Amino acid sequence: MTQNRTHTCNELRLEHVGQKVKLSGWMENLREVGQNLGFVILRDFYGTTQVVIETEEMMGIVHALNKETVIAVEGTVRERSSKNKNLPTGEIEVVPEKIEVLGKCRYNELPFQINRSREADEATRLKYRYLDLRNPEVKKNIILRCNVVSALRAAMTEHGFLEITTPILTASSPEGARDYLVPARKHPGKFYALPQAPQQFKQLLMTSGFDRYFQIAPCFRDEDARGDRTPGEFYQLDMEMSFASQDDVLGVLEDVLVPVFRKFGIYDRVTPAPFKRIRFNDAMELYGTDKPDLRIDLTIQDATESLAGCGFGPFEGNVVKSVVVSGFEGTRKQIDKLCADVEVQAGEKVYWFRYDENGEIVGGIAKFVQPLKEQIVEKLGLTPGCFVGLAAHGKVGTAQKTAGVLRNKLGLLCPNHMDKEQYQFCWIVDFPMYELGEESGELEFCHNPFSMPNGGLDILKKAAAGEVDPLGITAFQYDLVCNGYETASGAVRNHDPEIMIEAFRLVRLGEDDVKSKFPAMYNAFCYGAPPHAGAAPGIDRMIMLLTGEESIREVITFPMNQKAQDLMMDAPSCVEQKQLDELHIAITEKEEE
Repeated sequence: MTQNRTHTCNELRLEHVGQKVKLSGWMENLREVGQNLGFVILRDFYGTTQVVIETEEMMGIVHALNKETVIAVEGTVRERSSKNKNLPTGEIEVVPEKIEVLGKCRYNELPFQINRSREADEATRLKYRYLDLRNPEVKKNIILRCNVVSALRAAMTEHGFLEITTPILTASSPEGARDYLVPARKHPGKFYALPQAPQQFKQLLMTSGFDRYFQIAPCFRDEDARGDRTPGEFYQLDMEMSFASQDDVLGVLEDVLVPVFRKFGIYDRVTPAPFKRIRFNDAMELYGTDKPDLRIDLTIQDATESLAGCGFGPFEGNVVKSVVVSGFEGTRKQIDKLCADVEVQAGEKVYWFRYDENGEIVGGIAKFVQPLKEQIVEKLGLTPGCFVGLAAHGKVGTAQKTAGVLRNKLGLLCPNHMDKEQYQFCWIVDFPMYELGEESGELEFCHNPFSMPNGGLDILKKAAAGEVDPLGITAFQYDLVCNGYETASGAVRNHDPEIMIEAFRLVRLGEDDVKSKFPAMYNAFCYGAPPHAGAAPGIDRMIMLLTGEESIREVITFPMNQKAQDLMMDAPSCVEQKQLDELHIAITEKEEE
């Protein structure tokens, strides 16, 4: 193989007995069982091999070494008298004639045991990530990631897509999240921005005449972390197609992703293509979210009219949504915890009652529901033994979302209602083009501002004239959802400058604003742009689903913590005043209010 080894530590078998070999790796452990008898476990990227120590000279060498020292071992392969059937190399061992230290570990104590690093606290793991990655259980996620990315590249190439890289230093653009800004030394007072996505560049490629583009694209967004999203940077399979419809993009992604999930996923079952398509409004009404976990067979029902006038204060004048569950026999303690957990996640209280085996309304808010028993049983289709969870709010969306959280938690509590070990895909389509901003209260783009509205220019002009409610305009936007996670997002693009101007005018941005904020795209479209559409599955989230990990940091080689800090490299960090001066930047302390 190389000058430091003839074989890897996962390669030797009984057929190698008697051969002279040279192995190199980390000394994982030394077990001494006598004065000059011991066993060294040697580990490299590929696996482990046992090295048996039988002489005073060899024992003197290894006894003086700390664990994780890198060594080279030259010796003879022999059959083990006590075999380990659980290891690929468990039938042989190497008797050393020479041991050479290649890289000494100078610390007697490690921050954690390598093979048990996942039991350490996250801060320690991130600080010593290079040690954490030596753990085969941690390393296998990164290996899987490499194999998945390779498979995605091959599949996209087979579908006729060209892999094209786009710039990292670009202009700031209003795309929904905060930009990471980079000061331009040669242009005082001006900044580059790291791309939140290659959105504009890939659309410009379509206007340049490239028919099918993709890349494994780094994206940068200054946003808070959560379990399924890492702060700072992430990667996506970015793709775009010219002369393409929504059906074309969805079909390509189904062709590409289904084989990948079948080959690399921990579950054997994957939704066959074509995937179910659910309109956004229907998803919110049935599941309380635009990311429904279809492994759960529960749906949300409206109970507003049925419970009107029941006398329960939180229902009066509000929208009421219900989740009916059969076979849930939770104790009062379990139900109280369920309600508390929903309130923590959704920020709203939920309520409940049972329709027991005797056909009586009991528990929770039963005294308010009992007088309306007949109509409630009929409306909600209750059968004896049902548990009914309820959410209420003056805003439909809030009631829906709270019921959606309740639905998910009930699904996790009820194995008979959740077929967990599968990958259940669906498309969410027909997203609203606009929404009212939570902070501003004014009309804003709901998702991607570069999407084509259903109805085109005509519907936008009617909205501008007050003939159509802009909140009712939908767009050719689509999300791919798998097991309750958004796995990809995309849209048919708005490639017409006139439509673009009308779309932005509704959010109080005029023609001059569009030209100044998106000069390249606007001008390119004026030179003739083909219809085009695309999407971007998230690589990190995809690997998280394939591995079954609950935290996305487990599938990223060098992740940041939840505060967007790289504990290993100590980033972000302070810089020298000289560097700030070169960039024409002065740091000022925020005044206390």
